[in-house]
Amino acid sequence: MRTQSSSTFLAAIFLAVLASPGYAQYGAQPIRPAVPAGEDYHVEVSAGLWNPTPNVVISSGALGRIGSEIDFVNDLGIQKKQFGDLRITLKASRKSKFRIAYTPLSYTASTVLTRTIEFNAQAFRVSAPVDSELKWKQWRFGYEHDFVSRERGFAGLLLDVRYTDVEATLSSVFLGSRFSEFTRAKGPIPSIGGIGRVYATPNVAVTFELSALKVPKIQDKYEATYIDWDLNGVFNLHKNVGAQVGFRSLDVNYLFDLDTGDMTMRGLYFAGVVRF
Repeated sequence: MRTQSSSTFLAAIFLAVLASPGYAQYGAQPIRPAVPAGEDYHVEVSAGLWNPTPNVVISSGALGRIGSEIDFVNDLGIQKKQFGDLRITLKASRKSKFRIAYTPLSYTASTVLTRTIEFNAQAFRVSAPVDSELKWKQWRFGYEHDFVSRERGFAGLLLDVRYTDVEATLSSVFLGSRFSEFTRAKGPIPSIGGIGRVYATPNVAVTFELSALKVPKIQDKYEATYIDWDLNGVFNLHKNVGAQVGFRSLDVNYLFDLDTGDMTMRGLYFAGVVRF
C-alpha cells in the first residue's frame, strides 16, 4: 500500500538522522543541552485551525432496502471550511507521553437535487429542495513510547483509542410537510502507529506520524478502515512557545449492515504551541 511504503521510507530517514553524529563543528564542540528547547516541558498544548477538503460519500439503508450512495459535496453542496483542532500532550518522562486530541467537523448546506436519492428508506425526489447537515467529531486518547530518543529527535510507537461520532441528516418538504431522516455511527476505534521527529536546527522540528486500523469484512456486513497521517513543522520561538504548520490526512471507510461511509479529509493546518 502506498501509505505504508511512504511511512516506512520516512521512518528510515528519521532513524538514519537520529543515529548520525552531532551537528557539524569546527574546533571545540559547543555545550548543548541534552534536551532540545521544544522537548523541555511537562504539558504541551497545540491549538489551531485545520482547513481540509471534504470528500464524503455516505449511504444509509433501512427496511431491507439499500440506500443511494450520496456524495455530500456534489449532490448536497457542502463546501470547504475551517475547523478548530486541539491537541494536548502530557509528558511523563523523556520516552513516555500521554496524548489527548479533539477535532470537531460540522457542515451544513442547502441545495436542489439533480437526481432522486434514497436515504434511510426515504426517497428525496429530483428538483426537491434539501437541507443537509454532517457532523464528524473525534476524540483521541493515546500513549506514545519513544523507543529511540536523541538530542536531534526521536522515533516512537503510538497506541490510540479514538471515539468517533458521525451523524448525517437530510431534510426536505413534500406536499407542504417537512420531513427528515438521519443516520449515525459512533464508537471507539483502536489504532496503532508510529511517530518520528527530527530537529533540522535546534529550534526547528519536523514530525511525521501515522496511525491506522483495518477490520476485515465479517459476514459481508461489517468492515472498517481507518488511516490518519500528519506531517508538520514547528518553529520554537522559545522553549515555551512555538508556531506550527502541517498537512493532515484523515480517511475512514466503513460498512455496517446497510450503512456505508467513505470519508476523506485532507488539508493544511496552522497552530500555536505553548508548553509548561
